[in-house]
Amino acid sequence: MIGLSGNVPVYLACGVTDMRRGIDGLSGMVTAVMKEAPGSGAVFGFRGKRADRIKLLWWDGQGFCLFYKVLERGYFPWPTAKDGVAHLTQAQMSMLVEGIDWRRPAWTSAPERAG
Repeated sequence: MIGLSGNVPVYLACGVTDMRRGIDGLSGMVTAVMKEAPGSGAVFGFRGKRADRIKLLWWDGQGFCLFYKVLERGYFPWPTAKDGVAHLTQAQMSMLVEGIDWRRPAWTSAPERAG
């Protein structure tokens, strides 16, 4: 993603979000539902009912950035809770954006010991 450092907090809104919402609607959800400050510099993620699209809201210090991604195939793995907030690491966020299941990453091959 553009401009994010390794220590940016990432929050996912559990459950389904109306993907017709724009910056104002999503920042209102951040305040009301997630109980966070939208302008804190954190990344806030939202997934629609179809599960093949996400929106990421981020304040870069000058204004809000809204990233929207639609997968050609598959779906974005999401927390199973109906409501609440999930916290992700930068590595988990990278996997999420690529459509990889960040909840259960698996080695492509088992690590081998040298020696």
